[in-house]
Amino acid sequence: MRLWDAASGKKRTTLTGHTGPVESVAFSPDGHTLATGSDDNTVRLWDAASGKKRTTLTGHTEAVYSVAFSPDGRTLATGSADATVRLWDAATGKSRNTLNGQIDAVGSVAFSPDGHTLTTGSTDDTVRLWDAASGKKRTTLTGHTGPVHSVAFSPDGRTLATGSADHTVRLWNVATSGTRTTLTGHTGVVWSVAFSPDGRTLATGSADNTVRLWDVATGTTRITLTGHTDEVKAVGFSPDGRTLATGSADNTVRLWDVALPRPGAAIHKICQAVNRDLTQQEREAYLPGQSVDPVCPSPTNRPSATNR
Repeated sequence: MRLWDAASGKKRTTLTGHTGPVESVAFSPDGHTLATGSDDNTVRLWDAASGKKRTTLTGHTEAVYSVAFSPDGRTLATGSADATVRLWDAATGKSRNTLNGQIDAVGSVAFSPDGHTLTTGSTDDTVRLWDAASGKKRTTLTGHTGPVHSVAFSPDGRTLATGSADHTVRLWNVATSGTRTTLTGHTGVVWSVAFSPDGRTLATGSADNTVRLWDVATGTTRITLTGHTDEVKAVGFSPDGRTLATGSADNTVRLWDVALPRPGAAIHKICQAVNRDLTQQEREAYLPGQSVDPVCPSPTNRPSATNR
């Protein structure tokens, strides 16, 4: 496992110790601790600054596919091929609780922004919501027709995104447990999903070698990022939302500039750059469901170069 300088792209250090492939990594909210889950059935906690191992968490009996810190950083959740989820005290490394109920491997875990709910995605094609404090199951979300490999809450906690081997992404209403919309377009397994910090954009990585950015409000694809030559296994936004990191089976990590203009700014830019009104595609992207009236001033009403 390697730590990189995000600004320069240079490697900082390599962490060694696991005796099997590393399936999942997660930083604690304060950035001081790194958790890693491995096919060697263990979880390791590392000092992010020094790269030294703090402790090894043992208890899972099969590969650990997913790790996630609670928003307050006090609890670490881990999902495993042994069909269990474990909750650990992040400070002591001691197991607090084991969540049973999935009938197959748990491929992804995520806490809600308020830390009260834990969601899990499984190869039994289901998503489950759990009470993080008691460890009791709240509900099971069904609809996917293939294993669920990734789960993520929106920043406001109202929407849950899930990526599946059925080539789709589903957006769920957390309050009602119903599907809000199904995002289609990928032609392979959807391995990873991540919301932008403002919650307006969802990034998805797929076995079709592409990354898609979706408009969360409309469920439409904003842009498809191409360049990876193998499956895209992981996606994640920078805290400011301007950079997207993608990890692929082609043995590379790519950093993308994904700072998208706000609708008003995008429309103004289009109007200034071209001598026309919005196309139908542009109108659907920036003004969904709104009137068909012209939005750009007519050429005769635009300020001339001498008057600008």
